[in-house]
Amino acid sequence: MKEEIIILGVGNLLLKDEGIGIHVIKEMEKIKLPPQVKLVDGATAGLGLLALIDKAKKIIIVDCVKGEEEPGTLYRLVPQELEISKELKRFSLHDISVLEVLAVGRQLGASPEVVIIGVEPKEINWGLEPTSEIKEKIPKIIEAVLKEI
Repeated sequence: MKEEIIILGVGNLLLKDEGIGIHVIKEMEKIKLPPQVKLVDGATAGLGLLALIDKAKKIIIVDCVKGEEEPGTLYRLVPQELEISKELKRFSLHDISVLEVLAVGRQLGASPEVVIIGVEPKEINWGLEPTSEIKEKIPKIIEAVLKEI
């Protein structure tokens, strides 16, 4: 029986707010979590995530999501909401590959519950740190992730 809960931070640390998922994972490493919870820095990984998906009961993906709202807006989404939309500009570049990996996983028999906690980015330009507006949201993002656990 699958009992693992995976918190998967995705993004690109070289592009300011695009790396928010990985920054959240680094902050969550400082928190004592239940033993069944596994933190994963997924960076911009693609099919390499299949092995994780197969083990998981639940996957919580943390990422930036362009939804045309104010920077720092938090979203709670499920993959079906993203798959329905044809507006590809709405998502960061690697989201499509994450959705494709989840679809491949389903075809191979993996069916974890998947929730996406996203934050509207302010800036996706060269830089190793998120903008101050997005960095301030890290505690709220962590709170949303903990609620999902």
